[in-house]
Amino acid sequence: MASVTQRRPRVLVVEDDRTLNGQIARLLEGKGYQTHQCFEGEGGLLSALGQRFDLILLDVLLPRLDGFEVLDRLRKTRQTPVIMLTACGAEEERILGFSRGADDYVPKPFAFTELLLRIEALLRRTLGTTDQRADPEALSVGPLTLERGTLAVRYAGEPVTLTPIQFRLLWVLVLHQGEALSKPYLYQVVLEREFSRYDRSLDMHLSRVRRKLAAAGMAADRLQTVHGKGYCFL
Repeated sequence: MASVTQRRPRVLVVEDDRTLNGQIARLLEGKGYQTHQCFEGEGGLLSALGQRFDLILLDVLLPRLDGFEVLDRLRKTRQTPVIMLTACGAEEERILGFSRGADDYVPKPFAFTELLLRIEALLRRTLGTTDQRADPEALSVGPLTLERGTLAVRYAGEPVTLTPIQFRLLWVLVLHQGEALSKPYLYQVVLEREFSRYDRSLDMHLSRVRRKLAAAGMAADRLQTVHGKGYCFL
């Protein structure tokens, strides 16, 4: 369950696709969040202004008021964190959303795992929490250990030397063991920049981490490339 705060964070879901809206709400409630659903822009704005929410998921293409207009009006009086849900590949929508005060965006279609990670990351920043799943000092999976403070990695007691970026990449993957993390997400949290399909730097970092761990005795297939999705530590 998401342990972003001691109380259950409240999330407003403004999405006109009722099936998707319901799926998101059930997903979040299953992870310990409270949700409120709206299916058009004007109702979403009224809810956002009239109630207290910790985060708003806001679709761009909405009836009555589109997501940008909702964001414009909201930002006149509220600084509630907003994640925009945009059409896949709509770069101009993302730029416009950020310029009007959005905190993050998730392109459709999206994996629910990535949506949850984005929500957790944004709430940690805005609520100033110490989520132990997301912010431990050390990780250990079998003979593999990582210490965040010193960037130390050991496999079966033997040190493995990684660069800071390589350590961060391995840390995030081990932290979410068994989950396929998308390249756009990893670019943001590891490289701290936008994903480009022509940029191979993340692939190279992963390859080097895999090679160093394999040299230390770890099975190379523990770090997997999941075609069409991203990377996963098993």
